[in-house]
Amino acid sequence: MWSQISGIDRFQYNMFLSRIFLDNGEWYRLVSAGFVHFGLFHVAMNMFLLFQLGRMLEPTIGSTKFALIYFASLLGGSAGALLLSPNAFTGGASGAVFGVMATGVVGMRQQGANPFKSGLGMTFAINIVLTLAIPGISIGGHFGGALAGAVCGFVILAPTRIKIPEFVQYATPILVGAAAIYISLA
Repeated sequence: MWSQISGIDRFQYNMFLSRIFLDNGEWYRLVSAGFVHFGLFHVAMNMFLLFQLGRMLEPTIGSTKFALIYFASLLGGSAGALLLSPNAFTGGASGAVFGVMATGVVGMRQQGANPFKSGLGMTFAINIVLTLAIPGISIGGHFGGALAGAVCGFVILAPTRIKIPEFVQYATPILVGAAAIYISLA
């Protein structure tokens, strides 16, 4: 079957996400799909945006929380893709990147800042428009990742006047990721 899909090799085929693979017990694809892309431009745009978001968020929240948010968002993107287009071949880090972007937007709002004054809000808005306007982009993947990241950001970047225990900040993305896995496999 993989040879029938134009422009991909066997390795890429073994990483894409689709309901048929999960039904065959290939659960690893919930994560592996975030590491396979449809061309150089696709991976370049995702990594450029992730680099920019990392420079913005990681100094504030630390590497561990940043990684937890990334993986919770990746799993949220997989769940969203499976819910909206279960039979599509889905791949890319976009769901995870959307999640990290949503984390930043939610965090800025909670701190009383306007994300549109930093450029993050406009970047997020443009990416939402592109998601909805360009055929073949995983709407479920992007929105699922954004939802997962927004939940994580709501807890991890809560205003300092709200005392959220440190362990809850680590537990939240783990629970979000676990919920996304459950939704994906249900």
